[in-house]
Amino acid sequence: MLKIIDDFHHLTENLYDIYKMKKAFFILNIILYSLFGYSQTRNIIENQATLFSLENKEDTIDFIIVDKNINQEKPIFLWCQGSQPVPLFCEIENYGFCFFGGGINNFSYQDIIKEYHLVVISMPMIPIKAKIENLDNQYNYIPNPKMPNAFSDDFIDGNYLENYVDRANIVLNFLKDKSWVDANKLVIAGHSQGTKVATKIAVTNSDVTHLGLFAANPFGRIDQFIREARLDAQLGKTSWGKADSVMNDNYRFYEQVNNEDSIIVYPSLKAWKTFNETYYDDWLSLDIPIYLTYGTEDQSAALCDIIPLFFIEKQKTNLYLKRHLGLEHNFFEVENGKVNYEKSHWNEVMEGFTNWIK
Repeated sequence: MLKIIDDFHHLTENLYDIYKMKKAFFILNIILYSLFGYSQTRNIIENQATLFSLENKEDTIDFIIVDKNINQEKPIFLWCQGSQPVPLFCEIENYGFCFFGGGINNFSYQDIIKEYHLVVISMPMIPIKAKIENLDNQYNYIPNPKMPNAFSDDFIDGNYLENYVDRANIVLNFLKDKSWVDANKLVIAGHSQGTKVATKIAVTNSDVTHLGLFAANPFGRIDQFIREARLDAQLGKTSWGKADSVMNDNYRFYEQVNNEDSIIVYPSLKAWKTFNETYYDDWLSLDIPIYLTYGTEDQSAALCDIIPLFFIEKQKTNLYLKRHLGLEHNFFEVENGKVNYEKSHWNEVMEGFTNWIK
């Protein structure tokens, strides 16, 4: 033990070695946690997917593999969904339970499952299925129909970046040794907030071989509101006085986000704090192939335009950037300043990525 401590002190002169040691300890903890802390169940759900539940006293991690027959050996493709507490199956009036799957219903996931075990993890403390009375008009899970604007307290407590990453790594470690999993390839992809989760999974899990980032904000989250205020003033959509007020309001809000006492009083601020860190530095730390794609009408992702400059500076060639012209955050067309929800391009966006990882 004394030798280990002594060795650790020697490592303080080399930050890269410290990073690798932290990563190794993190992965070891995830392995021990998943092996000894969770019981496991497996069922077919809604005749569409295989549902797994990893349970312990404090948490249940529900996740699906989008197939009923999972015996064929294939690599894992983990999809990290956006920020809203939407169940994977939502009841629709006069239809029954509709498969949302964390947003994978936006594209032809049937093509993906031919080559991969497509995995989606349920949001923390959100049921896999929810009935109409427990859904708002955006299909977010509402535990008490009498309080239609209130998310679950348990979800709010678990809605922070490190929790998503820990849960994902537990799932990945559970799957990696299964006979029907090809562990030579591991694809992690995410949309919007899911890009942040996917990034941190790739940084902490050395098994990841490919990273896909859809509509990412490389600088976190709050900066986009400041940039949008400036752009609105430049385009004459608002006055500079109003834009200045919005910017200052965001500074004050971020001060509150970074106040630990405020987080105790308002637990929802923890999500704002943890998801607001920069991510381009994490991308630069990776040597695996990275696919970065976004719509040119998406202000949250606008700073992706400058990310290649950082890679050029570091003489790194593992970034592939793809802009989709005239599309917004969810890859719908924008016409005359308005989103046309009849013209989705998710299929071609995803097809570009799946062709790239072949």
